[in-house]
Formats: sequence, C-alpha cells, structure tokens
Amino acid sequence: MSAIRQDRLNEEIKKAVSEIIFEMKDPRVSSMATITQAEVTNDLKQAKLRVSVYEQDELVRKGTIEALNHAAGFISRELGQRIKIRRLPSLKFVLDTSIEYSVHIAHLIDKLNAQQKEQNDD
Repeated sequence: MSAIRQDRLNEEIKKAVSEIIFEMKDPRVSSMATITQAEVTNDLKQAKLRVSVYEQDELVRKGTIEALNHAAGFISRELGQRIKIRRLPSLKFVLDTSIEYSVHIAHLIDKLNAQQKEQNDD
C-alpha cells in the first residue's frame, strides 16, 4: 500500500473512531479521551490507536484504556458501518503520554528560565 494511501486510511480511522468514542455512553471511558494517532498495518489486520486521556488520576487513564479495549468489538463494528474498506482491522488501544510529557518538559523549561532570570537579576 502506498504511503499516501496508508496515511489517508490512518486519518480516516482516527476520525471515525474518535466520533464513535464521543458517542459512546460507557461511564468508564473518560470524557477527556482523545485519539491522537492511528497506525494500521500494511495488511490491514491490526490497528493500534493511541489515546490521550487528560486526567490526573492514573486509575481513570488505565480504566479508560481497558474499557476501550473491552469495547473494541463494538467500536470495530461501528467503524465498519462508517467507512468502507476491504478488511476491517482489529483494534488495540494504547495510552499515549506524549502530550503529558511535553507539558512536563515545558514546565521544566519555564522553571529553568525563571531561575536564570533570578540569577541575572542578582
């Protein structure tokens, strides 16, 4: 499969699954959950979806991922009704901490800048 087609399919699956999750009524899924990336294998058998959960509680994050993996069959069926592809991939949800990590790094940089400014003022 060409790279352009692969990217387009990844984005289409990401968009459709995001809509499905938003419409779900499962209380275990945090309302602050967002699909950040979808990676479909070349043979269309598996799709890894990275989910960012903007919650402070680690239990809520892990619970959201577990609930999404538990509901993968339902989400896959809904995905099949929304997009037409040759083979529907099996879905696997993983926690994405990249946004959290970038916020942490930005906080550290701000802290270093404040310390450097303090030293320059003295």
